[in-house]
Amino acid sequence: QVQLVESGGGSVQSGGSLRLSCAASRDTYRMYCMGWFRRVPGKEREGVASISSVVRTTYVDSVKGRFTISQDNAKNTLYLQMNSLKPEDTAMYYCAARFCPGVVVKPSILPAHIRYWGQGPQVPVSS
Repeated sequence: QVQLVESGGGSVQSGGSLRLSCAASRDTYRMYCMGWFRRVPGKEREGVASISSVVRTTYVDSVKGRFTISQDNAKNTLYLQMNSLKPEDTAMYYCAARFCPGVVVKPSILPAHIRYWGQGPQVPVSS
């Protein structure tokens, strides 16, 4: 069992930056692809970014060049650095772990086959 605890959410103005953190209760990088998802009320959950154990990343087109996913394996912590935030980035953000052993060069950002979810901090971006 893995517990994922996010932190770093909060209100930010358009154009601002925010960094989300997700602390895992144990080592996840060897056997899991970690990712960030977001959901706006009334819409489907959307994959934002994902990272594999070989540090390959995938981003949804709308955040490319603005968001960066990374992980500190020594701290069992996943990060999402969000720059140049836009009002349309407003959502609940969730970190997640998908079981994916081996070498994964293109980790998926589909919200499927997720084994563990975090609780989701709110990130409201005001214009």
